[in-house]
Amino acid sequence: MLGVDIGGVIIHRLDDRDTSFFGDTPMRTPAVDGAFEALAELAQHPFQGRVYLVSKAKPATADRTRRWLALHAFAGRTGIPGDHLHFVPERADKAPICERLGITHFVDDRIDVLRHLGTVPHRYLFTGGGGADDAPDELPDWATPSTAWPELAEVIRRSVPAAREGR
Repeated sequence: MLGVDIGGVIIHRLDDRDTSFFGDTPMRTPAVDGAFEALAELAQHPFQGRVYLVSKAKPATADRTRRWLALHAFAGRTGIPGDHLHFVPERADKAPICERLGITHFVDDRIDVLRHLGTVPHRYLFTGGGGADDAPDELPDWATPSTAWPELAEVIRRSVPAAREGR
């Protein structure tokens, strides 16, 4: 099962704020290059529809995020349904969601979030969406850095046993 953050991973961050949604035109915020295409491929194979979005957002930001996803036809373009969307009030709250869902792979733009996800064996620090964290000079062994979705999708695909065996 794949878990994916939204801000800085799917929706590009255009400034140093928590998300660019706090500007005057949040619906005009672009998607991260290649995110929709990579997630559509991963949702199809090797995860067969078992992809979930898990994001830290207060109610107003969660509402804006839902509207952004709908405006950009995210579900239709990726095959990830709206009921696979989970919002939590604090970043650390992603951990129990991941544990409950059985997430085995997670992509986030914040190393502090990935530190909380001890039950997730494959954790990816994505730095290609204008996110909060560059990969630190010394990355923990459990974290895999990535700057672009096409390459990240291939790394994720290779880490899934059924995908390596060609199933």
